[in-house]
Amino acid sequence: MNEVVSTAAPQSWYLVLSTLLFSIGVVGVLLRRNAIIILMCIEIMLNSVNLLMVSFSAYAGNTDGQVFVFFTMVVAAAEVAVGLALLVSIYRNLGSTDIDVLSKLKG
Repeated sequence: MNEVVSTAAPQSWYLVLSTLLFSIGVVGVLLRRNAIIILMCIEIMLNSVNLLMVSFSAYAGNTDGQVFVFFTMVVAAAEVAVGLALLVSIYRNLGSTDIDVLSKLKG
């Protein structure tokens, strides 16, 4: 009479969602020319991998993947801070964040 009903999503749903997010990020990196959007797409790809690692970690019943995701998020935050600082510097010098304009920096 006291049945425990699991409301967790199946493992395959996390795999599909992660694949979809990673694909959106790859398409954004390959097709967009704005450096800020490219950074956001890279973050989407990192977060899709993090989602998959947490999902597999929860499925396996250990916390190793979740700890690794925590450190990955710390590194991603540092990457965003450095990337945005570089973009602000480039924007001040060139007046644009278009990556095609960055060829002017070759010298």
